[in-house]
Amino acid sequence: MTSKTTQILQVVDHSRDSAGCVYVYPVVSRRAGGVSVGINLNPNNACNWRCVYCQVPDLIRGGAPQLDLELMQSELRHLLHDIVHGDFMQTRVPPEARRLNDVAFSGNGEPTSSVQFLACVEGVAAVLQEFELVGKIKLVLITNGSQLDREQVQTALGIMRDLGGEVWFKLDRAPLDGFSVVNQIQHKQTQVARRLMLAAQHCPTWIQTCMFEMDGALPDEEQVTAYLDFLQERIAAGVQLEGVLLYGLARPSMQAEASRLLAAPSEWMQKLAQRIAGLGLEVKLSL
Repeated sequence: MTSKTTQILQVVDHSRDSAGCVYVYPVVSRRAGGVSVGINLNPNNACNWRCVYCQVPDLIRGGAPQLDLELMQSELRHLLHDIVHGDFMQTRVPPEARRLNDVAFSGNGEPTSSVQFLACVEGVAAVLQEFELVGKIKLVLITNGSQLDREQVQTALGIMRDLGGEVWFKLDRAPLDGFSVVNQIQHKQTQVARRLMLAAQHCPTWIQTCMFEMDGALPDEEQVTAYLDFLQERIAAGVQLEGVLLYGLARPSMQAEASRLLAAPSEWMQKLAQRIAGLGLEVKLSL
């Protein structure tokens, strides 16, 4: 066990090895408002996107490796036992955050890139049932949505829905046909719209948006309007969205663009939150 396991968890530190595990790690989450137990299906630091604000060091392009599902379940059982029956909250968590909010498929890359994703969801569901946590905490998928066309991912989302789960679907800027500077991938608006629709059809879905300054400039009015228009068009098309998780930079990027990024002013973020709310969507703002 490393010395890190005795440190108090902080919002600014989402280290994946804080519990000394391969797949499972605890964090204090701004957006969750408490303790989130992360499931890292990409311990190889591989992702099919490369977001410029990403906090993962040594990030590479690729998908999740072959996973040891028994080990993942064992690690989850051990950590949940410490949280539910042990002194984890008292010794590791600030007083204001001592509540278990969720178990989240997150980590060092896109979790749905794993060919074992469905089996992972089934395994985590089994552990939550063992601890009688179904319906008491959330099961969350934090995703860029790129694999939502795959049948096994849709099936997994259906299981999550039945467990009271939800999807956090990344949408940092309006998807325009062509290259996305923020996410460093080729986008097609029709693809993103279809995948967002599929997510919402299979499981309650929140939009997850990170806003920040880049090269001294905030997203301009044209970009903001395009983002709002895309949301409005999805609503008009009948896509049932739970709301928007709007957040800024809290931890430093580990990508080459790090020196070019700054947190957006809180006043600007609050005004954007008001404009999103004007579409009839709930907004949860984390600065």
